[in-house]
Amino acid sequence: MNTNGSRYGRGSGQGNGRGLGSGGPSGAELPELPGLSGLRSANAARVLELLRVAGEAGISRLELAEGTGLTPQAVSKITARLRASGLVAEAGYRASTGGKPRTVLRLVPPAAHAVGLHLDRDELTVVLLDLAGVLVGRRVVPLDLGAGADAVVEAVAVEVESLLTASESGGALSAGPLSAGQSSAGPLSGPPSAGQPGSAPGQVPAAGPGPARGPAAGPGPALRPAAVPGPAPWLAVPGPAPLSAESAHDTHPVPDPRTSHRVLGVGVAMPGPLDHTSGVPHRVTGFPQWDGFPLRDALAERLGLPVALDKDTNAAALGLALQTNAAALGLALQGSGDSFAYLHLGTGLGAGLVLGGGLYRGARTGAGEFGHQVVQLDGPSCGCGRRGCIEALCLAAVADGDLAAAARILGVGAANLVELLDIDRVLLGGRVVEAAAATFVRGVGEQASVPVELANGGPHTVAQGAAQLVLAPVFGRTEATFSSPLPPSRTEQKIR
Repeated sequence: MNTNGSRYGRGSGQGNGRGLGSGGPSGAELPELPGLSGLRSANAARVLELLRVAGEAGISRLELAEGTGLTPQAVSKITARLRASGLVAEAGYRASTGGKPRTVLRLVPPAAHAVGLHLDRDELTVVLLDLAGVLVGRRVVPLDLGAGADAVVEAVAVEVESLLTASESGGALSAGPLSAGQSSAGPLSGPPSAGQPGSAPGQVPAAGPGPARGPAAGPGPALRPAAVPGPAPWLAVPGPAPLSAESAHDTHPVPDPRTSHRVLGVGVAMPGPLDHTSGVPHRVTGFPQWDGFPLRDALAERLGLPVALDKDTNAAALGLALQTNAAALGLALQGSGDSFAYLHLGTGLGAGLVLGGGLYRGARTGAGEFGHQVVQLDGPSCGCGRRGCIEALCLAAVADGDLAAAARILGVGAANLVELLDIDRVLLGGRVVEAAAATFVRGVGEQASVPVELANGGPHTVAQGAAQLVLAPVFGRTEATFSSPLPPSRTEQKIR
């Protein structure tokens, strides 16, 4: 294991299959992160969640006490620790009905970041989110998931390190606590890319798991040269102008992004099936050589950062449920008990389930293997070994260019899911769906008896959801099981 001295929380233990709610149980342990000692209690997470929801407008200590049920004295102690850690800053004053004006506090989004990875069968997406869940950087490159586990791990690590290094130089990662009232960091420097690898505009991307490419382990490169020429694919995210040297509290560069406490960890999402509690993939359709490989631990050792692993569809569902505009989508899950299914059609087909306000994984992370329900007994062979799976039928229709038929087939499966689980809505995503959104929303909607919508997560829904595997526990909103680059003697903790 990596023994670089990084002081990150270490997680282990069995998850209960559910983990998204309005907060963790009383007394739950949260990550012990370097320089962020204010995160070490569930009460601090409750305070941070209210600060996150309040946004730039901020919230007073009295309102925090009323919202959390904590005493004003407890809130004062927690917010003092959070301010000392740089996570919270004063944001002015609010008029009071009597006495002196109330001081307003706000979350400082650039105070910490999380990396999200989407390992698709043919493409790697790496994103960087700030503490508020805002996208501040990305990389999208071709990937050969069949190049061998060791080659993929190394290629992924190189891309993560490249993004973090570029983000430091662009100002997205800061080294010290921000002073009271200081503005958020601006967008990453560097031009946007001329295009992304994949289909030309107006074309439906190629889909289908395909055969395993390359040996189970081998020296061949996992990353292939980008198909579209142009500058490096940086995303310039609109935001406040970068701080000047005069206004910055601390402008010294971070020497090593992996050991900077500003990077909380890495969330990884990939096709299932897999076990999120052990961080081990199983027989990924089309790539059985991944079965049993300790991906989470291997990446943690290579990067020197905590890593959490989950299925791509679970990560996407988590991110959709937690996004800041969830209320506008009807997905405000704090206490609402809302339920939805996220159906992802890209190089494969799967589902992420939010049931009764909670992300449902199942006892063995097996829930949501939606694509392998058999709907035609004498249908085409599927990569899982069965015949007539809905994934095989959908991808065959896509390959034939009959997207309307693919939408109808997907709708049959969605209708079955609605009837089985009594969910409130169906959200659609994935590169195939995004290339013909109207066709799929209409085709699935004709079959399902609940509202069907295009997921409002954009092209990086899965990668951003993967980053939320790291961020959500900070706010007490979910549980994740992390591997840590710490010596085995360090006590393991379950992050809730």
